[in-house]
Amino acid sequence: MTNIFDSIFTTTTLTGTNFLIATGCSVICGIVIALLYKIRNHCSRSFLITLAVLPAAVQMVIMLVNGNLGAGVAVAGAFSLVRFRSAPGRGQEIACIFEAMAVGLATGMGYIGIAAIFTVVISLLMLVLNVTGFGDSSKQERILKIMVPENLDFEGKFDPILDKYLSSYIIDEVKTTNMGSMYKVSYHVITRPGVSVKALMDELRTENGNLEISMGRPAVAYDEL
Repeated sequence: MTNIFDSIFTTTTLTGTNFLIATGCSVICGIVIALLYKIRNHCSRSFLITLAVLPAAVQMVIMLVNGNLGAGVAVAGAFSLVRFRSAPGRGQEIACIFEAMAVGLATGMGYIGIAAIFTVVISLLMLVLNVTGFGDSSKQERILKIMVPENLDFEGKFDPILDKYLSSYIIDEVKTTNMGSMYKVSYHVITRPGVSVKALMDELRTENGNLEISMGRPAVAYDEL
């Protein structure tokens, strides 16, 4: 029985059977990467299709180069043009692209077992990190907006209340509204665990003349490839 870590290419000649095995593995691995990435991420349909077909495309390139230095240089130049047609993406999207390319490199060199193991391990690892919220510091982040009358000196006015309910806060924006008769003060805040938002807003209302107060999550920008 062939070792799972051995290449299926025992000779320099590419056979039809080996090509179909490598291509089938590339397609399956690409689909697995795309499906597992979709579970906990916001992404476009075109990006998922790209992840699914990228391993097979890279595999074909590796097979065609096959030790030819000139062809390798030409292919490298062609791939370098892709960056000028790509939209900037999140780090996790770029990581998935590199994962798909690594799988294509492995299948292109005949290491089917390594490609399959790598796909499962890395894709499951990324899924677990997403599910467990690894590195997520935004759960307690909020945007607090307080309306204050123009005759109220708001600088430091709300600090005692904010210190009581919040771990940290900083003024993001101050602007006039209602024809200049009021100010809208926006804070980026991090609430303490278990804090009652209603209690916080009730105390703030006693200081701003019962004018409008709102609290919500920060807007999240999704970059799509």
